Amino acid sequence: MVNPIAVAIVVIVLRLAYKALKPPPPKTCGSVGGPPLTSPRVKLSDGRHLAYREFGVPKLEAKYKIIVIHGFHSSKDINLPLSQEFVEDLGIYFLFFDRAGYGESDPHPSRSVKSEAYDIQELADKVQIGHKFYVIGISLGAYAVWSCLKYIPQRLCGAALVVPFVSYWWPSFPANISREALQMLPKPDQWTFRVAHYASWLFYWWMTQKWFPSLTFGNTETLSADDLEIIKSFPQGLNTAQEKITQQGEHESLHRDIVSGFGEWEFSPTDILNPFPNKEGSVHIWQGYEDRIIPYTLNRFISHKLPWIHYHELSDGGHMFIFKKKHLESIITELLLS
Repeated sequence: MVNPIAVAIVVIVLRLAYKALKPPPPKTCGSVGGPPLTSPRVKLSDGRHLAYREFGVPKLEAKYKIIVIHGFHSSKDINLPLSQEFVEDLGIYFLFFDRAGYGESDPHPSRSVKSEAYDIQELADKVQIGHKFYVIGISLGAYAVWSCLKYIPQRLCGAALVVPFVSYWWPSFPANISREALQMLPKPDQWTFRVAHYASWLFYWWMTQKWFPSLTFGNTETLSADDLEIIKSFPQGLNTAQEKITQQGEHESLHRDIVSGFGEWEFSPTDILNPFPNKEGSVHIWQGYEDRIIPYTLNRFISHKLPWIHYHELSDGGHMFIFKKKHLESIITELLLS
């Protein structure tokens, strides 16, 4: 006879496991009980909405149009040190947007590397910035630039990947190089990225359990001396609306972002063909030698495999150097005028 106490224990354990593995529903902006809508948004063909912010000269007067793709735990309200004088002198229009699940953009349960490119393409069309544009991707947001180079290269005038995300499981990396780069990271980060890659169904549990540290993002130990100085120079934070970043739920923004980046890709960046064979545009990677979040060795390797990419390595740069005015202006100038 089956022991009823044993059955009850099994049922309780299964319920607890299900609860631990299942993320809560998102608090969608504009829904009942959800955060309010305060930004302009466009409606995509699948019914989702993307929130955006415009900056610079009017788009109809602009000489250059740049879509900025924010990184992990960031948003369209990223506080880049752009001076009005610099922007007006070059005639630049900037389009910032919240990636899926961040800020006021709707979550995307089927979010992927590929979907990022088509979100950007549809956003550009809905906001009517023209057929061609530049893209700048920052940190984890740079995987969307790789996606654009792969899936919508015909829409690009140029691209810049700043301290760009790397996946330690891209097949183009020699095993010893990717293994050594992964081991340069803090142990909690190594395990977090492994879980995202090999067992994404466990990721919500991994990021919410209290037994093991999961991610060191934001810890001072993971930042260079230059990064710490930069953060001190922004007492109000690197985003002007910090409280909005994860307001729809950390799983819909942060967790899905990591899983998309570190999951299985349909392509390897080193398989991408030069989108500008006639030098009508350019692609740049900007990397800090002192970056403790993105190991420089892997982006060096990619630049060697793809010689059409302009590789810039800052000897004293950490992960945050884009928040220095002189470096930001160099990134934009190189992208537009090289």
